[in-house]
Formats: sequence, C-alpha cells, structure tokens
Amino acid sequence: MRVLSKKNIITLLLIVAVFAVVQVLISVKIINSFYEITLATICINIILAVSLNLVTGFTGQFSLGHAGFMSIGAYVCALISMNTDSTLGFIFGILAGAVAAAIVGVIIGIPTLRLKGDYLAIATLGMAEIIRVLFLNMEITNGAAGLSGIPRNTNWTWLFIFLMATIILINNFIRSSHGRACISIREDEIAAESMGVNTTKYKVMAFALGAFFAGIAGGLYASYFYFIKPNVFGFMKSVDVLVIVVLGGLGSISGSVIAAILLAVLTTFLQQFTEIRMIIYALLLVAIMLFRPQGLLGTKEITDMFKSNKNTEKIE
Repeated sequence: MRVLSKKNIITLLLIVAVFAVVQVLISVKIINSFYEITLATICINIILAVSLNLVTGFTGQFSLGHAGFMSIGAYVCALISMNTDSTLGFIFGILAGAVAAAIVGVIIGIPTLRLKGDYLAIATLGMAEIIRVLFLNMEITNGAAGLSGIPRNTNWTWLFIFLMATIILINNFIRSSHGRACISIREDEIAAESMGVNTTKYKVMAFALGAFFAGIAGGLYASYFYFIKPNVFGFMKSVDVLVIVVLGGLGSISGSVIAAILLAVLTTFLQQFTEIRMIIYALLLVAIMLFRPQGLLGTKEITDMFKSNKNTEKIE
C-alpha cells in the first residue's frame, strides 16, 4: 500500500485547507469569541463521540460512563497544568490524563464487560457516578467548588491536532485485525468466540482505547474553559455524547463528526428561543429517530458513499 497515494494526498490537502481556512477566519475576527467556544465544543464532542462509537458502535457494548473518563482526563490535566503552567506541562497533562483514564477503563472494564445490554449500561453508569462522587469529596479537586484558574493553553491549533489524531488513530484501529475482531463481537459474540476471538480481551481493549481518547477530550475541555467542577461530568454529559453517536450512526466515524457539528450548530441557533429551545431540540431528535432510526449514515462512511457512486457510474 502506497503511503503517498492520490487518495492520501487529497485527504491531507483537505485537512490542511480546513485548518488554514478556520485559522484565517479566527485571525480576521469573523469567528469571534462566541463562535470560538462553539468551535471548541464541536471539536471536543467529536473526540468524545468517535471514541464512544468505538465502544458502542463498533464493538457493540452499550456504555453510559464516558463522562467519567472525560472527568479523569480533565482533572489530571488541570492539576498538572496548574503546577507547571507551560506548553510542555499542558501536553504532558493531557497525555497523563488520557493514560489515567485508560488505566481506570481497564480496571473497570475487566469485571463489567462480562455483562451485556442494559446490565452493562447500568454498570458503566454506576462507575461514572462513583468517579464523580469521588471528585466531589476530594480535597485535591476542591470538592463541589471545582478547580478554577486553569492555564488556558488550548486553542484551535491544539484542538485540530488532537481531533485529527483521534480520528486517524481510531480509524486505523478499526481497519486493523483488532478492529475487525471488535466488529465481529458486535455482529455475533458467540460466533466470534467459536472462531477463536478472545472477546473479553478485545472488549477491554476497545473500552480502554475509548477511555483514553475521552481523557484527551477532558483535558482539552479543562484547558480551554479554565474551570471545571464534578457536576459538569454528570449523567447528562454521557447522554449528550450517546445522542451524537446514535444520531450519526452506530459504526460510522463520519456520522459522529457530522452529528456533532449539526447538534452544536442547532444548539447555537436555538439559543435565541430560550423558552422553547429544549422542546424544539427534542422534537427534531425524535423526528430523526422516527424517519432515520439507523442514524444519518448508518454504518457507512462518507468515503464509502463516494465509492458506491463511482461504481454505479461505471456500470451505467
């Protein structure tokens, strides 16, 4: 396989173009501080959604504890950044938070991932609440008052770098033999076991990898908004991420990206309708689930759709 293939070169040019255009718009103040917050939220939500999609969409494990891993990354990064106050400390804080989240993911995943369906969802929800309550009662995290004065090192450049790294790494994992093993577990766990797939190993691997990138999202959140408290990472945060994954399509990275952007834009637009904002938001989601229950892209990627169109043209 050629690294510098035509497809890879075009993809790289598109990535550079997107970064450059947004950077210029920020520089000339077309994207003001309000829209910068929306942009940061989109990037963080994409990282969370893509990492949760690995667990729920590609491996078929219904998890409601993603906010717990996000909180670990946020607090670890915040504490390290507050004691170093440098770019190097910021990068180390994000990576340390991601590793801490992954370790907790492995510790929790080994016993809980033996459960299935609703039981697994309840177990992961309980895990996230335990993490939140621990942060709520620890002195080092300043309890319910939260941490403030966190150095703001996160900007569009760092958001874009970590966003692209997340998408590329998870996409490569899914296309590897490990990723195919995870997909086989989603399709039929009993059949996967009969073919020699160590289902517990791969479920824990996907869970830990998802937790790792959730920790990165948490570190970026803490460094951008420079204030965190335990209630930010409650049950509703996990539900918000799950909504993005389901809306975009279980098993579609492109779907998660598109859904995160659409919901952020929709939320921003509906802010002017404060009294009926949540009603409109809920009705739109219900309508989408009624008429498109598999999500916007289902299990397909945007690149797959282009391939199918080319094949159709050749047949004609």
